[in-house]
Amino acid sequence: MSQGDKSKYTDKQKRKAEHIAESYESRGVPEKEAEARAWATVNKDDGGGKQPGGSGRGKTTGHPAAHKGGKTGGTASASRSAADRSASAKKAAATRKANAAKG
Repeated sequence: MSQGDKSKYTDKQKRKAEHIAESYESRGVPEKEAEARAWATVNKDDGGGKQPGGSGRGKTTGHPAAHKGGKTGGTASASRSAADRSASAKKAAATRKANAAKG
């Protein structure tokens, strides 16, 4: 398999890379860079192509990037007192109100 050949990737891996690339492009990343980042992410998640002959065949991943989100969310907030959280929420509401009045 030559460098850049995607024949050992599953259809799901190809779709995944396509969606990731589209997301990067929508945020202003150039097309070639977005594609490179997308395939790097797929490789990080899966270890390579999952079809026979691919380097990711038979390998399991401990915690792919796609599964990490949300596990640690909220820990910083939970360690603060109720009064601190309330003050922060009030400040945020005031900021949103001020910004809405501007524009």
